[in-house]
Amino acid sequence: MDINPTASLRYLGRPEGRIAYTDAGTGPLVVAVPGMGDLRSTYDDLVPALVAAGHRVVVADLRGHGDSDTTFRTHGDVATGTDLVALVEHLDAGPAVLVGSSMGGSAAVWAAAQRPELVRGLVLLAPHLRETASPAQARTYRLLYRALFVRPWGAAAWASLYTSMFAKGRKSSRHAEHVAQIRRSMSDPAHLRSFRDLAVALDHSVIEPLVPSVEAPSLVVVGELDPDYKDAGAELGRMRDALGGDQLLVPGVGHYPQHQAPEVVTPAVVEFLAGLPAARHDDERDGADERGARA
Repeated sequence: MDINPTASLRYLGRPEGRIAYTDAGTGPLVVAVPGMGDLRSTYDDLVPALVAAGHRVVVADLRGHGDSDTTFRTHGDVATGTDLVALVEHLDAGPAVLVGSSMGGSAAVWAAAQRPELVRGLVLLAPHLRETASPAQARTYRLLYRALFVRPWGAAAWASLYTSMFAKGRKSSRHAEHVAQIRRSMSDPAHLRSFRDLAVALDHSVIEPLVPSVEAPSLVVVGELDPDYKDAGAELGRMRDALGGDQLLVPGVGHYPQHQAPEVVTPAVVEFLAGLPAARHDDERDGADERGARA
């Protein structure tokens, strides 16, 4: 299932399977990853604008999602972070700006903290930089996910939740098509199993202690109706202060601002990327080191 046939579909081999990604444009590298239960097409409004602005844009599916293999046994923020690192290294065109939605943003923060030399910027769309559920709540959620995301109702249940709970507020013109793609993907038993395994495994507590070590400039974008936050504006301010970056609160949308309000989010991302310092590649750094040694 090639979600975006306009860009070339490629694969990155990992120890437990392959990660699918598309590669479009030329210029400074941008690597994007969706959130749990989502597909590469969540970025279909953003990618053309970034390519037109002179960027090479690579969009990867999560493990067990979309065109990625369903053979993975390990899922979560850290696993996705290692995939981002491996992908940037494989492309050999970094450092990259990492774009992450929801848990994809958490994974991008993990990558920036662990491998700062590979990351020159972060665009975090409704990210989770801490675990807000209590241990008791987390156990309840896991029981719910195990019961809800199974055949024969799992795909329909997630498609309904995606729209009714997480995509609160205004919908994009392609919302119905996007959710239909998600439902078709989840109708495959292997994809549904991978999605359920990820939902059960998610624990953002590993991210919070890493946030202070992130040096990359950041833009955090949150929808004001996002149900994942008790107070979206307050949580956005907390994340901005923790990262020392820029923020954007998008009115009238929920958990997917890049998909629900691309006319607001896309220009902000393009402007943020334009303001980043130019990337210094290894050959440039080596030349600077040699000049310094001769001085």
